[in-house]
Amino acid sequence: MPKARVYVTLKKSVFDPQGRTIHEALRSMGYEGVADVRQGKFFEVDLESMPAERARETVDEIARRVLANPVIESYRVEVEP
Repeated sequence: MPKARVYVTLKKSVFDPQGRTIHEALRSMGYEGVADVRQGKFFEVDLESMPAERARETVDEIARRVLANPVIESYRVEVEP
């Protein structure tokens, strides 16, 4: 059964208040070497048996239409057999 992973993150041009809060907390804890933090979402999608290319196309469509807001978010799809 193929499994897909979808990583969704805010576009660099979009302010990330949660990432900023985490970054400030890390700096206050002494992690001075952390330059920036961006938060995101992670999804695992189990697929019924289908060819790898069709699986990628299906999950890409799901990510574009449901999992990510393309106006403010970018996404990356990985499919494993």
